[in-house]
This record gives sequence, structure tokens and C-alpha cells, in this order.
Amino acid sequence: MKRKVKRFFQKWREVFKEHKVLFFVDLFFIVGVLVVAVSQFFKENYYDVFLCFITFIMFLIPPMVSRHSKVYLPDALQIIIVIFIFSAQILGEIREYYLYYSFWDTALHTVNGFLCGVIGFAIVNLLHNNDRFFISLSPLFMAMFGFCFSVTIGVFWEFIEFSMDVIFHTDMQKDVFLDSVSSILLNPEGTNDAVTVKVSEMVLNGGEYTFGGYIDIGLIDTMKDLFVDFFGALLSGIIGYFYAKDETKNRIFGELMPRVKDKFHKRKGKSE
Repeated sequence: MKRKVKRFFQKWREVFKEHKVLFFVDLFFIVGVLVVAVSQFFKENYYDVFLCFITFIMFLIPPMVSRHSKVYLPDALQIIIVIFIFSAQILGEIREYYLYYSFWDTALHTVNGFLCGVIGFAIVNLLHNNDRFFISLSPLFMAMFGFCFSVTIGVFWEFIEFSMDVIFHTDMQKDVFLDSVSSILLNPEGTNDAVTVKVSEMVLNGGEYTFGGYIDIGLIDTMKDLFVDFFGALLSGIIGYFYAKDETKNRIFGELMPRVKDKFHKRKGKSE
């Protein structure tokens, strides 16, 4: 029993020495989630407590994948993922940064586009560098796969937001007010020519609202998200292309690349 306990602490001591920065970053954000969860519990905001629980579970996924699979996730990638999850769930949803800062959602979608592009690129990069597969992929194909993977994830996420709004009557596709509407339905002649009408007020269930426009029910938000997802994916694709051509010239991008553990440890041993 004593030997098992000793091995356990010795193993975690080695993990701590090898991933010291990651350990403190994870600890900082986990404590932050716990503080918010306790605060929301006493405020009887049990839905937010549930979000904190989901956030904590999401924090555990990257280290568990890195530890219990054959793929090593670099510390830099795990740190970015943890910061992204905390920013989206705790700051964005619970602390309502999405409402207070108009750029918050845009920034997170851009980062998400980049991260998903990295993950997509990493999938084909692992196949490309795996000795078990006789596959030689061109840098352009690898970059295009990462780009398409990221854009597809972005589209599916918008599907989720739309479904949540329709089924559960949420407002994930944030609405904005527009001061004009352009539609062929407003054409008195019934032709296929759009007519633009200025909107200064609207009537809902007999009540007048003077918000200076009408509600677009999420169209602008969805398209903006897809545009910045596209930009993040394109950026990761361009960087990934040059990384695939020469890994030595893109070491920063290389620090985000998941690797097969055996190859990673061999490279690490050679460098030491």
C-alpha cells in the first residue's frame, strides 16, 4: 500500500515538473470556476451552477485525452483551449460579457475558427507522419482539410444555435435592431425588385416599441459568426501550409501540433 501511494505521488511530482505552467493555469481557472459556481448557488442561479459543472468537465477533456490516448496534446494547445472555454462559458454566458462587450462573441468565434483549423490540420498531419499508413499528403491538401474542417464545425455550431432558439426559445443567435428593411414582399407591384423601407418603430401585440428599427432575429449575428469563423480557419490554413512545407520555420505553430506519443518522446530524447 505504501509503495502504491509513493508511486502515485512520485508520478504526479514528475507530471508537475514536466507541465508546471499548465498545472498552474489549470488550477487558476478551476478555482475561478468553483468561486463562480458557489456564488451562483447562493444566488439560486442553478442553471449557471450547471454551466460551471459543464465547464469543469470540459476542462478535464484535454488532459484526459493527452494522458490516456496515444496522442500528446502540447501544453500550449491545452492552455489556449482552457482559456477559450472559460472565456465562452464563465465570462461570456454567466458574467454576460456577450452583452457588455460587442466584440466578445466575434473574438471567440475567430479563435474557435483558428483552433478548429489547427485540430483539423493535426488530424491529417498525424496520418501523414504515421509509419503505419503509407500516405504522403501535400501541404496544400493538409491546409485545405484543416480549413474545411474548421468551417464545417462553425456551420454545425450555427445549426445548434438555431435549433436551440427554435426548440427551447433561447436567444443564442443574438438579435440586433436594423433601421431599414429591404424585401420584395414590400413591392406593391409584386415584381422581383426589392423595396427598401426605413423603420423607426415597430408594433408587437398592439404595443409600440421605438428602438429605432426592427429585430432581425439572428441573421446578422449568424453571418458575422460565419465570416469570422472563415477568417480564423483561413489563417490557420495559411500558417499550416507553410508549416507542412518546412516545420523548422514555423515553430510557434508546431507547438500547437498534437503528436503521436512515441514519436514525441523520441524527438524529445534526441534533443536532450
